[in-house]
Amino acid sequence: MQLYNTLGQTKQEFVPHEQGRVKMYTCGPTVYHYAHIGNLRTYIMEDVLEKQLRFIGYDVTRAMNITDVGHLSSDGDTGEDKMLAGAKREHKTVLEIAKFYTDAFFDDCDKLNIKRPDIIEPATGCIDSFIEMISVLLDKGYAYVAGGNVYFDTSKLDCYYVFGNQNEEDLAVGVRESVEEDVNKRNKADFVLWFTKSKFEDQELKWDSPWGSGYPGWHIECSAISIKNLGEYLDIHCGGVDNAFPHHTNEIAQSEAYLGHPWCKYWFHVLHLNDARGKMSKSKGGFLTVSLLEEKGYNPLVYRMFCLQSHYRKPLTFSFESLDNTAKAYGKLINRISSLSESGEVSSERCKPYIDSFNEAMNNDLNTAQAITVLYDVLKAELNDAEKRYVIGELDKVLSLSLLDGADESGAQDGGEDAEIEALIEKRAKARKERDWATADAIRDELNARNIIVEDTPQGIKWRRA
Repeated sequence: MQLYNTLGQTKQEFVPHEQGRVKMYTCGPTVYHYAHIGNLRTYIMEDVLEKQLRFIGYDVTRAMNITDVGHLSSDGDTGEDKMLAGAKREHKTVLEIAKFYTDAFFDDCDKLNIKRPDIIEPATGCIDSFIEMISVLLDKGYAYVAGGNVYFDTSKLDCYYVFGNQNEEDLAVGVRESVEEDVNKRNKADFVLWFTKSKFEDQELKWDSPWGSGYPGWHIECSAISIKNLGEYLDIHCGGVDNAFPHHTNEIAQSEAYLGHPWCKYWFHVLHLNDARGKMSKSKGGFLTVSLLEEKGYNPLVYRMFCLQSHYRKPLTFSFESLDNTAKAYGKLINRISSLSESGEVSSERCKPYIDSFNEAMNNDLNTAQAITVLYDVLKAELNDAEKRYVIGELDKVLSLSLLDGADESGAQDGGEDAEIEALIEKRAKARKERDWATADAIRDELNARNIIVEDTPQGIKWRRA
């Protein structure tokens, strides 16, 4: 497999630390609100990556955090804790907010056929791990205490901006009334490992630590949770492109300082979903969720297919017109598959070239658009129906569009409609015989509206679904 590695900014051959095994970590949600469909694009593509790795034979262990404390409204360690802001907004406790939106997040994942990670760790369950890691960083001289808080000292590193496209000005504090520069920092790029009560008196969740009662910074949680569950060497770390700096940059800094050796070799970042206003964001208000798409009549898997039609390293622009086009394409694909018979013998030799073509596309930096093209090639191929169904089922282990289940359900529904359609066609034939053209045309229009194509042939009336 060739994957684009943000660390080095090149497409590279993927070689895990242990042969045949992959340890994978993905940044989880901050559970203070519903996930919007831009967030979920990242989780869809991470899901595809994991499933393709499994499909080509790797034993994958994937871990993910749940941020239920410590993520501030600014990645530069300023502003209010997002969880506290959510609790104030809804007049609930932080833990009530975390439980509700964690459940909502996984409900959305289920609707989108996103597999749950093997390991899911809330930050509030790993406080001891954070304290231990911070203590080691202090002992090694990579961290310092100032103003009651513990900071990572980026000046101790030979290279802090490891992704090669940031500079110190990225952390400069903007001139805004709501933000004050943290005067405790020795360097602008330094970041907080542990906050104490000296800074957040109204923080609901606090824990005792060697540095006072407080709570962890956001960046420390992913490092500690990954190392705790996946060990000292991580193969792939995933997230949205906006996590690359400063979050993932800080993870690398603290993890390698703590471990004393390189930590993660491959970094997989998914680009933004945009709408007419630009990057989709909760801060703009009125963001789209899976539930809102359902209310508008869309199958959530149509949105998954919409994402798969574009490359994960390209910004994707959302519009309902584009989603409507995908919905039509998905419906036609399901209808074509539903017409396939299950009878016939399956020859693995005849099926193999199509599975190979799929893997060739997917192993080329997850070219999901080309992989979907292979689906259509299978439908046109000189394979029997059973072989086509077999190949489609195999490819859908990765694409996860519920193609066979959707087709079988569609076929069952279609069977119930057939008698009704036949009755309408018979009624139309009778109207034509009686020269009642108005009734005949009205029936034909009704059938067309239901995507039923009626053809008057010398052999009689024939019909088919569009």
